[in-house]
Amino acid sequence: MPGLRAGMREAISIIQDQNQTAGADSAGGPATDVAPDVSRPAAEADTPAFAEFGLKPEIISALAASGKHHTFAIQALTLPLALKGDDVIGQARTGMGKTLGFGVPLLQRLETPGDGTPQALVVVPTRELCVQVTKDLAEAGANLGITVESIYGGRPYEPQIEALQRGVDIVVGTPGRLLDLAEQRHLVLGKVRSLVLDEADEMLDLGFLPDIERILRMVPEERQTMLFSATMPGPIINLARTFLTQPTHIRAEENDAGAIHERTTQFVYRAHSLDKPELVAKVLQAGGRGLTMIFTRTKRTAQKVADELTDRGFAAAAVHGDLGQGAREQALRAFRSSKVDVLVATDVAARGIDVDDVTHVINYQMPEDEKTYVHRIGRTGRAGKTGVAVTLVDWDEIPRWKLISDELGLDQPEPVETYSTSKHLFSDLDIPADATGRLPLGKRTREGLSAEDAEDLGDKRRERGGSRDGGSRDGGAARSRNRKPRKRTRGGRSEDGGPAESTGAESPSDGETAQTGSSGSGRSRSRRRTRGGGSGSKPATESHASADGATGGGDGQADGGQRPARRRRRRGGRGRGGSGSEASQDTTSQTTNTGETSAAAD
Repeated sequence: MPGLRAGMREAISIIQDQNQTAGADSAGGPATDVAPDVSRPAAEADTPAFAEFGLKPEIISALAASGKHHTFAIQALTLPLALKGDDVIGQARTGMGKTLGFGVPLLQRLETPGDGTPQALVVVPTRELCVQVTKDLAEAGANLGITVESIYGGRPYEPQIEALQRGVDIVVGTPGRLLDLAEQRHLVLGKVRSLVLDEADEMLDLGFLPDIERILRMVPEERQTMLFSATMPGPIINLARTFLTQPTHIRAEENDAGAIHERTTQFVYRAHSLDKPELVAKVLQAGGRGLTMIFTRTKRTAQKVADELTDRGFAAAAVHGDLGQGAREQALRAFRSSKVDVLVATDVAARGIDVDDVTHVINYQMPEDEKTYVHRIGRTGRAGKTGVAVTLVDWDEIPRWKLISDELGLDQPEPVETYSTSKHLFSDLDIPADATGRLPLGKRTREGLSAEDAEDLGDKRRERGGSRDGGSRDGGAARSRNRKPRKRTRGGRSEDGGPAESTGAESPSDGETAQTGSSGSGRSRSRRRTRGGGSGSKPATESHASADGATGGGDGQADGGQRPARRRRRRGGRGRGGSGSEASQDTTSQTTNTGETSAAAD
């Protein structure tokens, strides 16, 4: 194949035939670089069992305990090559079982017991996917006595560092946090024998490609590298050519297979934005609906939709970037445990949620492109099950939807104009005729998000709004409680007519006010604020007298152990209301030192 570097195996598509048996695959896979052009559906009863690949009994028993006996297409094709230690590029649609396609070889090739240094590293793009992959690997290796640790941002460093110090066998993490701990020498990558890049195209979209290259340069040259992705854009192919050694490119589907599962029924409606909440509320009452995911483009819309559905009686939760990591994990746990049956999410969660019982996906807002559309509706119709995808297109989104429809071959360029009262909506989705925009009280059986315990992770985003000066909330509150409130005065008297209260840290201008008020003149005189310390509306001698009184007040404060406030210089040599000569005389007579001020006044 032209363009490949010397020594690299030709990138080929290994596809199985429905009429062929799995004997060749279980025996070790194809012996040549060019594989037969055959195909097989994703989930068939005649796919080889995990036990046919010579796996450790502990792995087979753990998979059987979780109900996994037979492989999917991507697993059946990947295992023979990966178990031998070959580099692999696995490409399959979302929901095809890629996690066990690389997870089982990782577990099989581990040296147990280990010395506590990571032997395998799995890099994923999102926190949610990190948690999911960690769960799957820990479940498959439950009988091996190994440790699988997830390393990702949004959580405190200390627990993750302590886990690494105790010793781990497999590390699953996001690029940013992995690099941080590796550069701090807490994460040792010198003994990594197997490296996996999962959802590589998503990491490319999120801008993680430079971080991935840095991680690849930290691990040993002698290693097994597996790259898995739903699509293979140009930069990912270049990455594979640079860092993989003679990889075999495996596609577990027909060459002309669409990107969307055939078991997913798609409905596209043109809906008005003001009618979408009512329409969605009725879609959520469709017959046979189980867990449902609703996708939005913005974080604000996700939270708004979740709150709106909660008010209408549905058990809904939101997952978006404005939430702390603890709140996001709380919502995901509640969704997986069916305490809530509606999860409203932005695209940040599109790749990380693997729940078997998601029956409906609703695109509340149009995705940006066809790839995002595929990943969204790929949350349903997984592992051989059926699903329903409903997309709501606003009037101004019609051109973009035409591009997506043409790219994916959906043949639905003009969505049907639909409202919450449209008859075809009720018939398409099997919605009861008496359904309203609120869930009946008798059907509100879910426990809700509050039934799931929230984990306190000390999220900095919630602490950041406490005080402006960067301190904690408690410290700012204590300072504000100790600070004595100030009273506004006019001519030495408070605005309510009483004498002004004197404070221990009274400024010289306050001393001037107090002296004027106690002189017994009986009239209130308004003060003018000046920059030189004197008022331009009175003669210079009066200014000296007031400076003398200010000096006396400053001495009294000095006796009390506090330093008087410094006077500020005037700009331009002129007060706000005085003449130029008087302002000049005040300027020469006033200094920033209280003792010098007294000498000049005398």
